[in-house]
Amino acid sequence: MSRPIEDYALLSDLETAAMIGRDGSVDWLCLPRFDSPACLAALLGAPDNGFWRVSPAGGTVCTRRSYRSDTLVLDSEWETASGTVRVTDFMPPRTQLPCLVRVVEGLTGAVPMRSTLRLRFHQGRVAPWTRVTDNCTVAVAGPDSVWLGADGPVEEAGDEESTVYDFTVTAGRRLALTLVWAPSHLTELPAPFCVPPDTALKETGDFWRHWTAQCRYQGPWRESVVRSLITLKALTYAPTGGIIAAPTSSLPARIGGECNWDHRFCWLRDSTLTLSCLLRSGYREEAAAWLDWLVRAIAGDPAELQAVYGVAGQRLLPETEAPWLPGYEGSRPVRFGNAAMGQFQLDVYGEVLDALWLSQRSGIPLPEHVWCLVKDLMCFLQMHWQDPDQGLWQVRGPARQFVHSKVMVWVAADRALALGERLGAEVPGTWHSMRDEVGREVCLRGWDAGQRSFVQAYDSSALDAAALLMPSLGFLPAADPRVRDTVRAMGALRRDGFMHRFACDDSAPGREGAFVACSLWYARALAAIGDVDEAYDVFERVLSIRNDVGLLSEQWDPVEGRQLGNAPQAFSHIALVETALTLQKATPRPR
Repeated sequence: MSRPIEDYALLSDLETAAMIGRDGSVDWLCLPRFDSPACLAALLGAPDNGFWRVSPAGGTVCTRRSYRSDTLVLDSEWETASGTVRVTDFMPPRTQLPCLVRVVEGLTGAVPMRSTLRLRFHQGRVAPWTRVTDNCTVAVAGPDSVWLGADGPVEEAGDEESTVYDFTVTAGRRLALTLVWAPSHLTELPAPFCVPPDTALKETGDFWRHWTAQCRYQGPWRESVVRSLITLKALTYAPTGGIIAAPTSSLPARIGGECNWDHRFCWLRDSTLTLSCLLRSGYREEAAAWLDWLVRAIAGDPAELQAVYGVAGQRLLPETEAPWLPGYEGSRPVRFGNAAMGQFQLDVYGEVLDALWLSQRSGIPLPEHVWCLVKDLMCFLQMHWQDPDQGLWQVRGPARQFVHSKVMVWVAADRALALGERLGAEVPGTWHSMRDEVGREVCLRGWDAGQRSFVQAYDSSALDAAALLMPSLGFLPAADPRVRDTVRAMGALRRDGFMHRFACDDSAPGREGAFVACSLWYARALAAIGDVDEAYDVFERVLSIRNDVGLLSEQWDPVEGRQLGNAPQAFSHIALVETALTLQKATPRPR
């Protein structure tokens, strides 16, 4: 039985991510990079009981847990019949090999503890060879090795499948367990073992507190906003500045269904929202790093612009299936890689040009060749803007004339014109006529007079929550009656108070959850048209579905009251921050 998605907390060293359950089990770790094949995938069924569990002997779920204020240091406490114990989990920000440290501290009494390590490499497929050296257990499989050591006495046990350390902690005593990844050809004790755990813990806490101190937001939801910003930082691959959508793969949008995607990559659709979120919150350095990643990733022929790239800008992300993994609660297939790399999405051209415009307006230095890039992108769009595409939601089926895609073409032209004016560059007159033509067409073919709403695609009556972005994109002003009517019409996509992307297909296996970001877009759109009190209600309802450590996945099932989809999801946390910033400027509420 898989643990609920909301049972997991995130750790990160800005290159590697780990997911830790409430029972003390680390069930997911990608080493040494988010997109590395050295994925230890207990979350998807290999091995059955988690790959590294540290908890009171006999097994139980922690009584309470929380991140330390303004950090990514996790404290979990257990109350047992013989005493109380705390486990502090953290990953020191990367300066060398990645490591995960678990400090076990007795608070009262004497608590017998057990550490059980069952490793599976290469997406949970390969059981490693193990040996003992330098007072560490070393597991090796192909190019990868993992070292596990303790800084105090333990009783070793286990079998061919696992390594077990038994020990007892009493009040005031501590024992640290350290797990380090290293290339398998390195045979010396890895450097992280040379750093005392207490020193590593202090340095990790200091790093995160220094980072969060830069946050400019001082509104009523500061704790929620800071936690979301820390999550975004944790999803950043520091060497390149790329920000992934989520650190997990194949956590289902429908339990038992096939909508199981790999989100350990960077989506261009997040570009402008990510930049805006970081800049408005005071994180200019991270915004500049994301822009640098973006410009490097899209280098080349505009016709080959992809919807998604790897953390280093990789283009080849072949999607494969892993039949040896049973999947989360039997949700198959388990996928690694993402076929969206080969889809045609018009909206990403608008995202890129909007991001360039936002950066220029904010004073972030742009590359010297930016105007050549703008002209190349616009030249391509002038020839192809009328083509059908897969749309914002990357629908796997026939290409269609998605309204949001055309709106983003309008955004592309609008921002290209603004950039040209700002840079003092010569702007082709055809860009003006293209922008106006796209705007007229969307208002004619994307508008359903019967429903009084913009719809998902031309010649369709289906609603799409992406229309909620229209006022924030500047396509139409919030005061336009069509915008107000569209926002109100989108209420039809709400179920139990939460917004779905579009009408659900109830004939498919499982039930797709409400899309968290869409509920937050709805709150922003309500505020824009003046329904501020309702906007607050929607926003606070979303805040209430965060898990106990403040994390949001991609979707929420309001019927079962559980999170769905990959977690934590950058799209959800970006939207949370943007909505908090929007509502801070709106009046009235909080009373």
